[in-house]
Amino acid sequence: MINPNVSVDCVVFGFDGQNLNVLLIEQKDVGQLRRFALPGDHLSDNEDLDQAAARVLKELTSLSGVYLKQSGAFGDPDRVKNIKDLPWLQSNRSNPQARVITIAYYALVKMEDFNPSASSFAERVFWHDVNSIPELAFDHSDIVKAALDVLRRELAELRVGHELLPEKFTLSQMQALHEAILNSSFDKRNFRKKAINDHWVIALEEKQTGVLHKPARLYTWNKSRAGI
Repeated sequence: MINPNVSVDCVVFGFDGQNLNVLLIEQKDVGQLRRFALPGDHLSDNEDLDQAAARVLKELTSLSGVYLKQSGAFGDPDRVKNIKDLPWLQSNRSNPQARVITIAYYALVKMEDFNPSASSFAERVFWHDVNSIPELAFDHSDIVKAALDVLRRELAELRVGHELLPEKFTLSQMQALHEAILNSSFDKRNFRKKAINDHWVIALEEKQTGVLHKPARLYTWNKSRAGI
């Protein structure tokens, strides 16, 4: 049985080397009105919140075991009462007027690891720059903002980041990731100095290969420092 009053929504972040992206879906059965949303679903009676979020992510990405963490709860009585959302609710919910409380999760994935495909709840699925997302269904824009705030705090405390970069990376790639998530820019010399002096990374005896410019030194995350 499906619980019509409790759902999970997943904010899936990915980094393309320059921009932080979020995975969006185009909803099915909305007629001429195109509505974009986060992937999510109602809970089944036999699963807990973490299991439901993992199921939604698995169906969308075919990945399991990725970084997945709660980022907030959303229970505004009017969160599913926007008239723009009514066509989809009428097509997909037996009780479209039912109040729904959602528990939000955010996930971090390496974009090159998978090719997301539309699942049962989506017409299509696509990556979009998190800094210029279109209007989203329900209160999903607020859910993205809350997840981004959590991600930024976690990054500042070095609890996340390694999920979005290769195992071996350059300091330029690491700086680009921080700038994309924090929507800011840093002095190159100062950033590198801090990353090395504060032991964020461990230098490797390797350099880039297959690049047209001068190969840069490769690093890996200092897992003991980051608590990985």
